[in-house]
Amino acid sequence: MLAVALFGFAGFACLCLAMEKHYKELLGAAPAAVRLRALRIAGWLLLLVALYLAVGNSGWAMGLVELFALLMAGVTLWVFLLPYQPRLLLGLVGLSLVLGPVLAMLPG
Repeated sequence: MLAVALFGFAGFACLCLAMEKHYKELLGAAPAAVRLRALRIAGWLLLLVALYLAVGNSGWAMGLVELFALLMAGVTLWVFLLPYQPRLLLGLVGLSLVLGPVLAMLPG
């Protein structure tokens, strides 16, 4: 379940960075259109991986419930930390991109 949360958090991070305003605010440079498109695609792919893992672990009924609960928690973290600790969010995204695949491969 933690892998689902990490993939969802990273997916929303990519979707957040796919917006020009947030990209400039967090990374301090104007993004290229190709990079914004790549971030958008990566964000949706990461959310699909989270959906796949959630449904694979708990079935469609409970998997969707768990997925949306975890996604809401991740988005709440983004909403409250983005104005105050944006660099911390970038570190958490990096951590989730590293730990998410590792935890997804663990049995159980």
